[in-house]
Amino acid sequence: MNQLISCLFFTLFYFSAFGQNGETAFAEQIENHRAAYKQDFLKNERSPLDSADLPNLRFFPADEKYRVTCTFERTPNEKPFEIPTSSGITKPFVKYGVLRFELDGKSLQLAVYQNLTLRNMPIYAQHLFLPFRDETNGETTYGGGRYLDLSIAEVEVEAPVLDFNRCYNPWCHYSDGFNCPIPPAENTLDIEINAGEAAWVGEKKH
Repeated sequence: MNQLISCLFFTLFYFSAFGQNGETAFAEQIENHRAAYKQDFLKNERSPLDSADLPNLRFFPADEKYRVTCTFERTPNEKPFEIPTSSGITKPFVKYGVLRFELDGKSLQLAVYQNLTLRNMPIYAQHLFLPFRDETNGETTYGGGRYLDLSIAEVEVEAPVLDFNRCYNPWCHYSDGFNCPIPPAENTLDIEINAGEAAWVGEKKH
């Protein structure tokens, strides 16, 4: 009897510790991702931010709830179209496919797009773009929506994963003079995505 109790205690302790370690590892992954994200501002000569601005970047705490498993449907017969940008010009895209998932008890979907100009460049040939809006926009996040970057290899698997903890703000949130694509209406979610980058708290640059 005592041996059975000891085994049960060990099992509960092991899985509890495993869960905590898993959560810690996930939080560390997101923290490392955000550290690299901040450093990218300093490496790009066109960056709207410098080292003095980085402390004004804000993020939601890492939350595995917003790392969702999806199904993916390829949409090969879509016609190219123009997405308007914050500056008034348009950019050519084509819908590559649709990711479907569940969050907060709702069945949701988001389209992923290919930039027709960039896909002709070897470095961007596999890049997919996912702009979206949600119920936090204009409140705790940028009013114009946020972005996620994916690759063809990431979506064309049996169970693709969409991690909103990695979503980020368009550069036009920080400064004028950028051509930031505006999320198409089909990529509007009727829930709050309390994950990823939050609203910029610094002054907008002109």
